[in-house]
Amino acid sequence: MGTNVRRAYDGASFLSSLARVARDTAGFRKVHPAMRRRSPGPDSAIGAASESMTSGAAHGQWLTRGRDGRLSLYAPTEGGLLRWTETAAGGPSWNGPHFVAVAGLTHLRVVQGADSYVHFLGRRKRTDANGVVGVDIVHAIQYQTGLAFTDWRSLGNPHKDRNQGAHVAPPSGAVAKDGTVYVFVRGAHGGLMMRREGAGGKWQPWQDLQGMGLDPRPAPVALDDGRIEVVAAAETGVFVWGQTQAGGDFAQPRGFALRPAPGTVTALETFPGRPTFFWTDAVGGAPAAWRAGGWPLPLTGAAADGGYAALRATVDGYECVVLACRDRAGDAVVGLGGLENEANGFWWYPLEQPCLGTPALSLDGRGRVVVALIGPDGAPLVARQQGAGLSLSGWQRL
Repeated sequence: MGTNVRRAYDGASFLSSLARVARDTAGFRKVHPAMRRRSPGPDSAIGAASESMTSGAAHGQWLTRGRDGRLSLYAPTEGGLLRWTETAAGGPSWNGPHFVAVAGLTHLRVVQGADSYVHFLGRRKRTDANGVVGVDIVHAIQYQTGLAFTDWRSLGNPHKDRNQGAHVAPPSGAVAKDGTVYVFVRGAHGGLMMRREGAGGKWQPWQDLQGMGLDPRPAPVALDDGRIEVVAAAETGVFVWGQTQAGGDFAQPRGFALRPAPGTVTALETFPGRPTFFWTDAVGGAPAAWRAGGWPLPLTGAAADGGYAALRATVDGYECVVLACRDRAGDAVVGLGGLENEANGFWWYPLEQPCLGTPALSLDGRGRVVVALIGPDGAPLVARQQGAGLSLSGWQRL
C-alpha cells in the first residue's frame, strides 16, 4: 500500500469496511427515486439557481476545494460558464450561479494546482467579420474561491493553417508543483501538441511531442516530484510521455500494446512520483487500472460511458481510491478500492441518478467525499459522505 497509508492494511478489516459501505450505499440508493422527482425540501436550492441551466458537465476537476476549504462547482452554459460556491467550508449552503462570459466556448476543462489556483482551459470557435471561422485555445485563472477570474487569454493554435487548426481537439492540462501550467491538445495530424507557461508568466511556443492516431482526450497528471506525465489512448495501443526531470523536456513517447477505450483514460497519483491510470478496456469492456511496468488490473464492474473521476480518500482509516463515472445506461456509479491494491477487490455501487457527462469528486472542508453531477435537466446535484464507510447523503440540488 505504501508508506503514506494512515493505517496498516488488514485485508479482512478492509473487506469488512467495504461490506459496511455496501450496506450503507444500498440504503442510499433507495433515496434517489424521490430525489429525481425534485420535491422541494431543506436540501433543495430553488430559485434563480434552478432556472440557470448548464449545457452539461465540464471536463477535469470541475468540483474544486479552495484554500479556505470551500468547494466551487463549474459548468459550461450558453455564452460562458456558471459557478456555484459554498458559503462556508463543509456546506451545506451554496451561492450562485455566477455567470462568467466567454463567447464561442465549445469545450471547458478545469484544472487545479497544488497552490489551489483554479485554471480554466477552453476550445473557442469564432467567426470573424469576413465569415472566416477560427479556433483557438483559451486560458483563465481564479486565484481565490468565489472571486473574479482573470481575463481570458488566447494561447493560439498549434497550427497556423486555419483548415488544420479547425481540427484541433479540446485541451487537457496539468499544473506542476511549482505552478507551471501545461496545456496539451491532439493536433490535426493525430499527435500530441504541448504549450507551457514559462518564467514570469510568458508562454513558450507550441511544441510537437509526436505520437500518432491519438484519442482526442489525453490524460496528464502532475506528480509530487514536480514532473508531468501524460497517457493517451491510440489506434495502436497507448502512448506515455514523461519529463526527464521537474521542468525538463519530455522524453520520446513510449508505446504499449494495451487497449483502453477512447475517451475513458484518467490519471491519479497513487504514490509519490507514481501515477495510476484508469480506463475502460476496449476488448473486455470492464474498468481497469494500470501502472507503467505492470499489466492492467481489471476492476470488475460496468463500463463507463466516457471518462472517470478519481480521488484519493481515507475511508474508515484506510487509504482508498474512489472512482465515479456515468455508466452506459446513463446513471452515475461510484467505485471504491484500496490504494494500489486493486487485485484485492474493487467495489462498484450504482447511485441510480441519471447524469450528463462524467461526475466530479472532491473532499470538502471537513474531509468528506463529495460527489457532484449534472442532472438530465442541466441542474447540478451534490451528495456528501456521511457516517461510516462511503455512505452518502441525499442529493442536494443547486
